[in-house]
Amino acid sequence: MSGKENGYLDMELLRFTTAGSVDDGKSTLIGRLLYDSKAIFEDQMEAIENASANKGEEQVNLALLTDGLRAEREQGITIDVAYRYFATPERKFIIADTPGHVQYTRNMVTGASTANAALILIDARNGVIEQTRRHAYIASLLQIPHVVVCINKMDLVDFDQTAYENIKADFKAVAEKLDIENFYFIPMSARDGDNVVDPSTRCPWYTGKTLLQLLETLPVGEDMNRKDARFPVQYVIRPQSDEFHDYRGFAGRVASGEFHVGQEVKVYPGEQISKIQSINLFEEKLDRTIAPQSVSIQLEDEIDISRGSLLSAADNCPKSSQQIEAMICWMSETPMRVRGKYIIKHTSSEVLGIIQEVVNKVDINTLELADENSVGLNDIARIKLKTSKPLFYDSYKQNRITGSFVIIEETTNNTVGAGMII
Repeated sequence: MSGKENGYLDMELLRFTTAGSVDDGKSTLIGRLLYDSKAIFEDQMEAIENASANKGEEQVNLALLTDGLRAEREQGITIDVAYRYFATPERKFIIADTPGHVQYTRNMVTGASTANAALILIDARNGVIEQTRRHAYIASLLQIPHVVVCINKMDLVDFDQTAYENIKADFKAVAEKLDIENFYFIPMSARDGDNVVDPSTRCPWYTGKTLLQLLETLPVGEDMNRKDARFPVQYVIRPQSDEFHDYRGFAGRVASGEFHVGQEVKVYPGEQISKIQSINLFEEKLDRTIAPQSVSIQLEDEIDISRGSLLSAADNCPKSSQQIEAMICWMSETPMRVRGKYIIKHTSSEVLGIIQEVVNKVDINTLELADENSVGLNDIARIKLKTSKPLFYDSYKQNRITGSFVIIEETTNNTVGAGMII
């Protein structure tokens, strides 16, 4: 069943994020992608033309399309995560333009957490540097299915094939040490548009796809977990109207797998067994539903279910434990408190949790493991966590939805960390 047949168009949506060192051209690349694919309104184009002229620049600075903050425009860098939306006849896209600075690692993690693909930019003059390895590691940690290595500024090395091949070999050596399976290489000049939307005439030795052609054809449908049926309940629907007097449905978004009418399911935390009586998409009745569709499910039996409950296929159950080991990225300027109490938000449920131990911390520069207890802003560490109630989960590698959680400070209600269950 395709997304259109199911009345759900997100199956044609590709989310991708950019990553790279400062001045590698991330914002310029996105601006070029939007400009050459005719996804810019006339007033937007006029605004960046005027802004470029006011700054005394000879060419239109396409990076201004995504650098929205005043500080970003003044410094010529990206600080916040900027989201842009555009579409081609083949596919819809959501772009997350993320910062390259080390101190904004948390912003990159935010932008990359839901991405199907990561665009890692490399300056052809500098090759693979420390920041490249850092972003490759984060892409691997977040299990981004596709990594596109954009070797940018090839015009500054005269589109030299040897320079391109050397960078390609260096990145492959990095990827072999990480959990990156699908990666692609494109030589380009984001400023001039070579191999971004249109093929370049300046590097006849490259016969592969342009960036847009690649993004339009990446097999996004294969990225979703179709095996493990998981449905976190977000809301209980009780219309109590004459038309739906006895209706009691459970609304939520299918996290993975598929469900069908008549299927035997298990309900957590009680682990009761029931069967699906109906599946509704607004007023439409469906025979089955697949991830990532948002639907309402009605069961044959009266079971105590509320927000935070989870449905799974009866013969394919998630793990259950109060002792969790996870990789986390710390997002708060206040350091993590070992033995401290936090709120753990996992899918649609919230429980109290205590961080029992820091197993190790990743040196974000060398990617080596350090035996340290202190975890501060932008640090990535492996921790042991104990929760007040069992979590029903899969490993993050198996399922990015049921394998992830956020850590919330009790007193301020601020999100202070993001976790990936091992």
